[in-house]
Amino acid sequence: MVSSTQPALTSLARALAWLMVGAAFLYLINNYLVYWRDMPGPYRLLLDLGWLGSHNEPALSDGLRLQGWLQLSGYLLVLTMAVVYAIRFNVNSLRAESARFQRLSAYLVRVAFWAVLLIGVIDMLISLLRIEDLLGFWVGEELVTQLGRPAFRGSVVHYPLLLVSFVLALVFKRISFFWLALLVVLAQFQIVLTRFIFSYEQAFMGDLVRFWYAALFLFASAYTLVHEGHVRVDVIYAGFSRVKKAWSNILGSLLLGLPLCWVILMQGMGGKGNSINSPLLNFEISQSAYGLYVKYLMAGFLVVFALTMIIQFTSYLLLNLAELLEPQPDDVPDSSVAHSVLS
Repeated sequence: MVSSTQPALTSLARALAWLMVGAAFLYLINNYLVYWRDMPGPYRLLLDLGWLGSHNEPALSDGLRLQGWLQLSGYLLVLTMAVVYAIRFNVNSLRAESARFQRLSAYLVRVAFWAVLLIGVIDMLISLLRIEDLLGFWVGEELVTQLGRPAFRGSVVHYPLLLVSFVLALVFKRISFFWLALLVVLAQFQIVLTRFIFSYEQAFMGDLVRFWYAALFLFASAYTLVHEGHVRVDVIYAGFSRVKKAWSNILGSLLLGLPLCWVILMQGMGGKGNSINSPLLNFEISQSAYGLYVKYLMAGFLVVFALTMIIQFTSYLLLNLAELLEPQPDDVPDSSVAHSVLS
């Protein structure tokens, strides 16, 4: 028998899921507008209005105050539209909604995969040609000098490749992280080969291994969650019924998974000098001479990790809520692993 409260609970769960994912994207957009474009943001606006208590910040000009109101109104409008859409216009089951968020997470992970692949290869070639004094032959000495500046290389080389990655992720929808693992092995193998056979080694070679290995570790987390691949202390969990497992996963997502991801975002991006914003804003690079200019992007890996895990934990939450609100017969396979969208 279906409870009379089930439709209301289903709509509430769907609305909260859209709020969670929408808030994550809005937080990143606001971070960009505030720290990259010097807009005030809602927090600074509310401080200026005195709604958050006294402060020592200088008063906002009329123009900045207007920008702050536009930001705040825009964010509230987006969140309201997400809730209205989830409640009134979305008729998907919780399992279907879970799969939709899973596809979104998968797409972002594919974008990140193509980005680190393209940026790693192109940046390695630039560094190699600079070291061997061959880059000037291809691009001219003036551009060689410009490519030695982190901000120029990031803006002119890395960012366009990142945009290309969004397109490639739409075209190639089935990739496997075995490829990235293979690239890590090949990158390490080239170091061994060139060092012990040709007595040749450069800083960018080790940087490439670290760049790809960090990407493999952080980007594959959402993929692993889909496939139940994370280590679980299941001495008790293994004996639970499907309902008890669902409750365990729901509480774990709400109390552990989602808060951890938000802590990463808020601690790393809470100010210009924080651990994620600072490297990204300054195009931070390693101190190795002629190494890769990608250290700032590795700070951004944490953003990809937190965002994709927020989306995936939201998907996981909906899937387990479906066990309570939209139960299936015991002979129906668990839809969390019935169809992989990442490989």
